[in-house]
Amino acid sequence: MNIIYRVENVKKIKEEIKKAIDEFCNVFNPTEGVLYIFEDTLTKAIFSECHVSADKLIFKGTVDSPLDAENQAEYRANRDVVADNIAFLQMKEDALRKRSFSNIVAEYNVAFDEQHPLKIIGGQHRFIASEEALSKGINQVHGLKVYFGLNTEQRLDVQLISNTNIAVSSDLLDRMLETVKGPELRNWCQQTGLLNEHEDFADKKQRGSRFTVRAARTFIMNFYAGKRIASENFPKEKTIPVLAKTGGLDEDWEKLKHNNAQLWSDEQLIEAGKAFAKLIQEQKNYFSKSNGKSSNSDYADKASSYAIVAAWAYVAGNLQDNPVRLARHYGLTDIKKNDPLNAKVLARVKHVTDPDNYRGLGSRTDVKDRGRLAELFYFQAEKGIGITKELANAAIKRYHAKEALLEALAAESRV
Repeated sequence: MNIIYRVENVKKIKEEIKKAIDEFCNVFNPTEGVLYIFEDTLTKAIFSECHVSADKLIFKGTVDSPLDAENQAEYRANRDVVADNIAFLQMKEDALRKRSFSNIVAEYNVAFDEQHPLKIIGGQHRFIASEEALSKGINQVHGLKVYFGLNTEQRLDVQLISNTNIAVSSDLLDRMLETVKGPELRNWCQQTGLLNEHEDFADKKQRGSRFTVRAARTFIMNFYAGKRIASENFPKEKTIPVLAKTGGLDEDWEKLKHNNAQLWSDEQLIEAGKAFAKLIQEQKNYFSKSNGKSSNSDYADKASSYAIVAAWAYVAGNLQDNPVRLARHYGLTDIKKNDPLNAKVLARVKHVTDPDNYRGLGSRTDVKDRGRLAELFYFQAEKGIGITKELANAAIKRYHAKEALLEALAAESRV
């Protein structure tokens, strides 16, 4: 096959990349009969666009593609396949009617899984639809954009641009970006039980989903934020838990890691993570059908609410200087084994200023809900009686009273 290089300087292309291009032509035999090689000027990634038959594409391709094959080979950058999505179901029907798909994005790489050198980076739903059609004897030609010799940064870039046409979730982007940074956050979550062993972060936040990168970052950021305030000063200072940013770079998260070199081995943080993982599990267990109770997904997932993740971690950090109250905070599941968060109560409490459609503490992620929940967990640790209706209502009033006092003090300082 004739290979034509349309790049600025052919001599700069590594020999192993040229060898991979030759191998690709021999294995996949593109229908064009000539393969044009281009260079992405922005990232210097080498690629080509061509068409190959489904049998070669499917037999030598795989959607099981890691972002970092060398160091984190068991974790995937692709989003989960949405099997019941209407568009995907239509796509499979089209494939059975001999539709030829285009813009399947892949990397030719024999370093990982030599039997499947073509790693599908974008268009995995089209790939699977073609695979099912091929199993029924339909062997169409499909359009392919294939990259050669990508490094990790280039691979991430290709992952991002190839998914911009499918409303990729911000949680998947977070997972991809965190994977490039290294496995430390995932390893920490697995160590604490927030993720199971060998489990990766969820690619989309939804009921019953695994912990997300945003949830993990939020937990750690708030633990250290709470720790910066002495617990005795909690009633007198502004104590609003934060939410980690999502879908891009979070400078506050990066700064936190830089300023805490021992973060991943911090025993206090690990203990907090384990205690919260227990809370999540106990909350889910009580509302699971296996306990003979009627399933309620909202109540079962209450501990995974971003507002609760943030507030609980904030108070855990704040109480590091008060072992007695810290034990009460971590022991919430022991105080009330059934529905430890008392989700039914949280869903009903409200303030006179709340709108009629307010669904209770933990239903929103705004500043007000995060601040109220921080007061709730701090007050519970003070009393050690578990979450009750009276305690929740008092915590809400505490929050508004503190806000009013701080506003008054700020106004006085300007006089």
